[in-house]
Amino acid sequence: MYLGIAVLAGNAAAGITGALLWLRNRLSNWFWYLLRVAQASVAVQVATGLILLARGETTPDGLHIAYGVAPLVISLVSEGMRVGAAQRELDDVEDLEGLDRSEQIAIARRVARSEMGVMTVGALLILTLALRAFQTGGS
Repeated sequence: MYLGIAVLAGNAAAGITGALLWLRNRLSNWFWYLLRVAQASVAVQVATGLILLARGETTPDGLHIAYGVAPLVISLVSEGMRVGAAQRELDDVEDLEGLDRSEQIAIARRVARSEMGVMTVGALLILTLALRAFQTGGS
């Protein structure tokens, strides 16, 4: 139960923080710290769930297992999409080192904002699935 609450709280904090920052066109290292804590809670929750299943514990239904493992898949897919988002921002740049410092900073901000947007959507998806897992396992 505590791991489930950690997954819910961590992804809510990362998702809400990321959404607010993205909407305000701001960047913050705190988003990334919150996101990594949320991702770690997902990994621990999935590992714990798999250990419990291996020991013969049962779940209310098979859907609960899918809702429990899906956040890890979403986290991994989001990380892959983050790389793609960064690459899209750099596609039109031929010589990054040849640009003025201010242009380099502007590109870096666009890359960071794109990455944050992708990871925010991932955290909000995980939050949604974690809420559903709580509902299926709460009875």
